[in-house]
Amino acid sequence: MQETQSTCPYCGVGCGVIIESDGHAITGVRGDPSHPANFGKLCTKGSTLHLTASQALQNQSRLLMPQLRASRDARPAPIHWDSAIAHAATRMGDLIGQHGPDAVGFYLSGQLLTEDYYVFNKLAKGLVGTNNLDTNSRLCMSSAVAGYKATLGADAPPACYDDIDHAGCLFITGSNMAWAHPILFRRVEEARAANPNLKIIVADPRRTETAELADLHLPLQPGTDVMLFHGLLHIMLWEGWVDQPYIAQHTSGFAELKALVRDATPENVAAVCGVSKDDLLTAARWFALGGDGPAKHGTLSFYCMGLNQSSSGTAKNAALINLHLATAQIGCEGAGPFSLTGQPNAMGGREVGGLSNLLPAHRDMANPAHRAEVAAFWGVDSIPAQPGKAAIEMFEAAADGEIKALWIACTNPAQSMPDQALVRAALKRAEFVVVQEAFAHTATTAFADLLLPASTWGEKLGTVTNSERRISRVRAAVAPAGQARHDWQIGVQFAQALQARMYPHKPHLFDYDTHDAAAGAEAIWNEHRESTRGRDLDITGLCWNLLDQQGPQQWPMPEGASQGKPRLYEDGVFPTEDGRARFAVQAFKPLAEPRDVRYPFSLNTGRLRDQWHGMSRTGQLGRMFSHEAEPQLQVHPQDMERLQLQPGDLVHVTSRRGAIVLPARADAQQARNQVFLPMHWGGEYLGGRASTGQSLAGVNAITTSERCPQSKQPELKHAAVKVLKAQMPWSCLGMAWLPEDKVLATRDALAALMREFDFASCVLIGNAVSLADAAKARTGVQFRAAAYEAPDARVLARLAELLALDEPQVLRYVDARRQCSRTLKLVRGDAESVRETRLAGFLLCGDASAGQWLGDVLKGELSTQPYGRMLLASGAKAPSVAPPRSRQVCACMNVGEQEIVRCLQQAAGGDEAERLNGLKSQLGCGTGCGSCIPALRQWVRDVQPQRQVQAQTA
Repeated sequence: MQETQSTCPYCGVGCGVIIESDGHAITGVRGDPSHPANFGKLCTKGSTLHLTASQALQNQSRLLMPQLRASRDARPAPIHWDSAIAHAATRMGDLIGQHGPDAVGFYLSGQLLTEDYYVFNKLAKGLVGTNNLDTNSRLCMSSAVAGYKATLGADAPPACYDDIDHAGCLFITGSNMAWAHPILFRRVEEARAANPNLKIIVADPRRTETAELADLHLPLQPGTDVMLFHGLLHIMLWEGWVDQPYIAQHTSGFAELKALVRDATPENVAAVCGVSKDDLLTAARWFALGGDGPAKHGTLSFYCMGLNQSSSGTAKNAALINLHLATAQIGCEGAGPFSLTGQPNAMGGREVGGLSNLLPAHRDMANPAHRAEVAAFWGVDSIPAQPGKAAIEMFEAAADGEIKALWIACTNPAQSMPDQALVRAALKRAEFVVVQEAFAHTATTAFADLLLPASTWGEKLGTVTNSERRISRVRAAVAPAGQARHDWQIGVQFAQALQARMYPHKPHLFDYDTHDAAAGAEAIWNEHRESTRGRDLDITGLCWNLLDQQGPQQWPMPEGASQGKPRLYEDGVFPTEDGRARFAVQAFKPLAEPRDVRYPFSLNTGRLRDQWHGMSRTGQLGRMFSHEAEPQLQVHPQDMERLQLQPGDLVHVTSRRGAIVLPARADAQQARNQVFLPMHWGGEYLGGRASTGQSLAGVNAITTSERCPQSKQPELKHAAVKVLKAQMPWSCLGMAWLPEDKVLATRDALAALMREFDFASCVLIGNAVSLADAAKARTGVQFRAAAYEAPDARVLARLAELLALDEPQVLRYVDARRQCSRTLKLVRGDAESVRETRLAGFLLCGDASAGQWLGDVLKGELSTQPYGRMLLASGAKAPSVAPPRSRQVCACMNVGEQEIVRCLQQAAGGDEAERLNGLKSQLGCGTGCGSCIPALRQWVRDVQPQRQVQAQTA
């Protein structure tokens, strides 16, 4: 067995992993105990990385060779790499020649490595001469960038992970860390255990698992963050909790800000934000003083998409940083504003200038001196002065015909961008679309003229930078699958071909070795390193060998330094013209799309615990659907009652841009008049057809492209919607276990059927095994649909065929008059239990209400012997012999809610810590990745031992 140190490809925590392989295939993964981001821990997503790299799944999911479509409606056909590069250079070159450099746009990804980013940035801005290069980081981090620059002078998070252990107060806002950044949240839990006096404040419209750990939850109304922060500053001023000497010595603009927040009284803020005056006072005191003790301690704030994805995103970020500057909670242990990065290398992309208004090493496009520096460094005549199109602007320009060609790398805009009607119109109108991607069946690949296969996790090599400015090596454990190439290799080869065709007079800009990948990647990184000399992120003291030998390092690390700098601005000097931080004076503005009579609900989007982004990787594993099985709209119980909804009822969710249909479920975490839908459910998993016959496109069919004027980041976190019960009399539900080498291909084929129904969803299912028993895992598919009228018989026949239910030995019941049918496939057990049969698949059509308990029988791999003829019975009521349903809580050990409740009820007693430890020791839950610990704590609080309950009622 070979072991390779690398980095996790999911969130920006930047966890180190050790990849186990046999030289040809990845066989395992575990956390790297030497990596300072995670010290060996991994979350549910990271701990299952190796399972997504199996050969059986790769053969179905990966893009393994270049492919070209003769026309948009044609199937892509294989093409040789040399021909693919030449074709791309010819088409792009012709369009540039006819319409100018700004007729093309490059749309990249925070999942690219720094070397990939650097090459494409140089290609667009240096060779082609267009600043139309942006990334999906525009959708998640650009408001954080703008907020840092507006106040501190540079895009540089000033704190580090170790500050969690030194803080007296943690202020978490706009982030469900427990699910989105679980390994960092483990450190928060450990800090609380080590320091019971640590105060934790969570500001979030929902009472999430993160909020459950808080001493104070501020359930503010959506979009009111700026008003909340202004109100806290107002109280701090009134109570004398600001640090006037620090303000005078190290900042500017405070007088203007003080005048702005004068009207943000506790009464006004409470009315706007929906937070009590007492809680505002408590939050202000803890923030300013670093907790509740007599001496001042540090306050560390964590924030993410709740602040960033907003039409006031920059103002929200800056208003929070204002609080840190006003109280001197910055530049010291345990203090500072800390933006949490959503993608593994969004930070690295920002370092090399991977946004349409940036240049390498934190240089600004608007600065003529910076443009001249970069032009000289790259050896080109000039860098265009006009900022390029930001992400949404790029697709708007393509939809209008202004941009003729789009090059999309390592991202899925046909799933992830808001206002999908616009995005898909842009992809259809563009004359040439290149998609450079590892996975073959994303929503965006369907629009590509040219598909270029890229390497992915376990195959890539280079560097990434995590949320605390720490650069880590990414190493290849195995060769790229099929004919896949590294993203930077593709960029270099295309650039060389384009330059030879269009700009032969220019000096060679891309003399990197594409045959020796290790040498090429190091050369690109060395060039990036030199570009940072003298800048705030200077890494000229760092080298490739040092990263290899001593591990991850933080920037800045200028030449002569022995190590990076964990904290910035300790001397109170900031990278601004006068060395002072600037208070940002931005007034509160309401949501771009507030609730009204016509659209009375606030739609909040966010993340699931076990899925990531568009699910092109995590969505390959049935086990990852055990915690949240399928798309569902989460609604407050009182709103469910008011709308006359029962759990599982279908609802129309409609905004000003479109509509989707999906089941609703009651969730007390929601506030009244607010609903929640995870961001992951794109058109690959949730679909159907509108009344016009148009295919529905998942959650982003209804989100808004309204954006922050400074950062250009869209308000993905909020849209005004209406929710109405969907009365669809015909429904169906199918489930089936499938061989591993067919399950993803079958899921893709089933997804293509979703457009035949008025509502449909298609997901994977998994059996109940722990991660340690992953070799025994089974994966299947679930297809759920509904319609106003029964679909064509040929559609149902195709559905049965894909579920392997078209065999003669299956059980069938058909009621033609009621247009109902039930089909079940039973299989014999193993040799020791040959008389036992188990359910291998079923399809219920017309009335699918029995599907819930039948699904539990199938997924639980239960014997069907106790059910007999009841298996063919209709109706939602489960037979008395059916086991009660139990939602999975712990993915590593496969522990469900009922086991946890039973264990807690039977416990002898003790405090919460003792009962939590009892759960861990008896059931094993919480002893693996730890992602379930917040939920376990909630169960410990909610469930009392039976003896204690009996004593209380006696």
